[in-house]
Amino acid sequence: MVLEQLYTNCLAEAAYYLESNGEAVIVDPLRETQPYLDLLAERGAKLKYVLETHFHADFVSGHIDLAKATGATIVYGPNAATHYAVHNAADGEVLSVGHVQIKVLHTPGHTPESTCYLVHDEAGKPTAILTGDTLFVGDVGRPDLLDNSGITAEELAGQLYDSLEKHILPLADDVIVYPAHGPGSACGKNIGKETFSTIGQQKLTNYALQPQTKDEFIAKVTDGLAKPPAYFFADARINKEGYESFTTVMERGLKALIVSEMLEAKANKAVILDVRHQDDFEKGHVPQSLFIGLDGQFAPWVGALLPIEQPLVVISPEGREEETVRRLARVGYENVLGYVQGGFEAYVAAGEPIAQINSIDPTEVPELIAHGRATILDVRKPGEVESGHVAGATTIGLSELTEKGPELDPNTPYAIHCAGGYRSVIAASILQGVGFQNITNIRGGWAKIKDTGVEVAIGNPNEVAA
Repeated sequence: MVLEQLYTNCLAEAAYYLESNGEAVIVDPLRETQPYLDLLAERGAKLKYVLETHFHADFVSGHIDLAKATGATIVYGPNAATHYAVHNAADGEVLSVGHVQIKVLHTPGHTPESTCYLVHDEAGKPTAILTGDTLFVGDVGRPDLLDNSGITAEELAGQLYDSLEKHILPLADDVIVYPAHGPGSACGKNIGKETFSTIGQQKLTNYALQPQTKDEFIAKVTDGLAKPPAYFFADARINKEGYESFTTVMERGLKALIVSEMLEAKANKAVILDVRHQDDFEKGHVPQSLFIGLDGQFAPWVGALLPIEQPLVVISPEGREEETVRRLARVGYENVLGYVQGGFEAYVAAGEPIAQINSIDPTEVPELIAHGRATILDVRKPGEVESGHVAGATTIGLSELTEKGPELDPNTPYAIHCAGGYRSVIAASILQGVGFQNITNIRGGWAKIKDTGVEVAIGNPNEVAA
């Protein structure tokens, strides 16, 4: 038996490849199918099933295109009503793949259709469980990602408690846990740094698997949930209803645009999405363009900050246009009008005006504060802020900046920071794009600011704009 985790850092997402005696299954595939087809060809294996643990909210799955390309059967657990052909496996049903058997465990709670797959090796021993978003390392799937379902987060959390008690806790300690997500995913509250574990280790360390009443569990699982990105609900719908082929989306998005066509699109409300490195964006960019760099958590931040139907024109580093459109398509952003041929250099060569972002070294922050020359704006997540922040700073998480930005005074000078310098440039581009003129980015972020002698406060500050 071969069981391989296929991990994608940008999305903190894990797909899985399982093979036995020439037959294979792929679990929770990303949207682009070619890497899986290449792997099957390399191994000389035939794909029998595409297993889906649930309707994913944070990415568009490749299950439909993969099934069309291979003839494999798409499998969901119970209660998964789709607009395309699938096999709804019953709780306890066993799927055979070569000499391996996979037992279907219906584990509602993250979503009503959530399902885990317990893998038995050739000797019949349970060796691994593919848990989807039911169980993570150190966490469980959040129960608040259903849109207009009529089911409350508390009700789903109660179902999750029952699922863990029935199907997860009775498993042997040496069963390997293979979840669908790792650290950084918004599908959990605080997922651990490892991408796999064991049942025994999770029984020791995971708060959700400790002895507790159902009411205690519900209270813990529903406490402190951040607002989910709006695109989550759209992606779940796409995965349920179906989508255009990945090839069609890529062909449409990879249209080379000259500068005048980009400017026309901008005038017609398209967002110019600049995906270069933040240092390059600081030095010069198209006015009112939005920075979200490819070298950070690109797709999740696109999903958090832009409506999924938003028309986009991409400015990317040379040679990374295809990567950009592909990573946008992964999360359901299909309205890409094209990319600027020649990139930002072509825009400069056309003689068009450029904008810049002023940046300072963290060593300048104490003097900035002492002389009252700027208000510190911290755009990290609440949990990061609570562990330490500049005393008196205004704190608005980046994911909330578009909504809470009107609380800020456009005439106030702001010095923006995050943890390391990526999110702060995104924030600066957002504020600059809506007319803030006196914006400064603090390079290096909190990682370097905290060592400059500034007054540090611990705990949850008032999120009231200065």
